Amino acid sequence: MARSGVTAERLTQAAAELADEVGFENVTASALARRFGVKDASLYSHVKNVQDLRVRVAVLALAELADRVAAALAGRAGKDALVAFANAYRDYAKEHPGRYAATRMELDPETAAASAARRHAELTRAILRGYELGEPDQTDAIRLLHSVFYGYVSLEAVGGFHHSREVDASWFRALDALDVVLRNWPPAS
Repeated sequence: MARSGVTAERLTQAAAELADEVGFENVTASALARRFGVKDASLYSHVKNVQDLRVRVAVLALAELADRVAAALAGRAGKDALVAFANAYRDYAKEHPGRYAATRMELDPETAAASAARRHAELTRAILRGYELGEPDQTDAIRLLHSVFYGYVSLEAVGGFHHSREVDASWFRALDALDVVLRNWPPAS
């Protein structure tokens, strides 16, 4: 096995690349074993099973996405931060469709707490500081932003926008609208 260079980290990276090529749901031990020139069984000395491998890809993708968003947010506030966050999120989803799908995987609470999943909420809260929203409005705004970003990116990925207007133009108008909503957040009733 040492000759093939198989490690849990290399398997995770190869699985992430494979997910981008064939879709996250199509990542299999057989396909990975072929990439490394080994038998399927030899992978299981590095990962427990395919579910473990998928969780590892999800954790990797969450960390990559959080790093990208954090870099985009650096030194920004208000609408500038909102747009930077949203574009980093959308760009990652376009460049890494399989990894992006992995970020949607439900993780057990312990794995989620140890992964970058928490950083995503913290990064979103960083945007909202520029809009001076307190709780529970901040939580509601986080849910709104993630719903819009996820929904738009998901629809775009499956070709769900059938209109002559450029998809990018609608994206930027949606961000303009979110900025207006966040600046004019309605008081609790």
